[in-house]
Amino acid sequence: MQTKRVHKLTISALLVAIGILIPIISPVKIILEPASFTLGSHVAIFIALFISPVIAISVSLGTAVGFLISGFPLIITLRALTHVLFAGLGAYWLKRTPGLMDSPFKTQLFSFALGLIHAVAEVAVVSLFYFGGNMSASYYNQGFLQSVFLMVGIGTVVHSMIDFGIAHIIWKALNARTSFAATLLKIKG
Repeated sequence: MQTKRVHKLTISALLVAIGILIPIISPVKIILEPASFTLGSHVAIFIALFISPVIAISVSLGTAVGFLISGFPLIITLRALTHVLFAGLGAYWLKRTPGLMDSPFKTQLFSFALGLIHAVAEVAVVSLFYFGGNMSASYYNQGFLQSVFLMVGIGTVVHSMIDFGIAHIIWKALNARTSFAATLLKIKG
C-alpha cells in the first residue's frame, strides 16, 4: 500500500515538473494580442486527469504553485489555478464512466466539455482583472467581447482540445508500452 502512494506521489511530482517546464521552455507559443497560448502547456494536467482525480487535482495545484514561485504574473497563476476545476471534474467523470473514451466521438465530446469548463473558469479570472482595470491596454483597445470572450474564451476551448489530443496520444502510447511490458514480464516470470 505504501509503495502505491510513493508511486502516485512520484508520478504527480514528475507531471508537476513537466507542467511547469513546458510553458517556460516551449518554442511553440502562439501570441494573438492580447492573449497567448503555449502548445502543450496542459498536457501534464490531462495525463494526470487520465490517471485519477487525486493526481489531477495535485498536479493542477502543483503547477499553479510552480507558476507563482516562478514569478509568472498573478493573472496567469490564477488562470493556472482554475485548472483544478476541469482536471478534477474530468478525472472524476472518467472514473465514474469507464468507457467514456472508447469511441473517438465520445472522446472528442469529452474533450469539448472539458474545454468549455476550462474556458469558463479562465474567462471568469480574466474578467475580474478586466473589470478591475488591471489589464494591458491591448485588452481594452479590443473590447471585452473580442479580447476576453473570443480570445481567452474560444481560444482556451481550442487550445484545451489540442492539448487534450496530444495528451491522449501520449497516454495511449504509454498504455500500449506498459501493457506490452507487463505481458513480457508475465511471460518471463
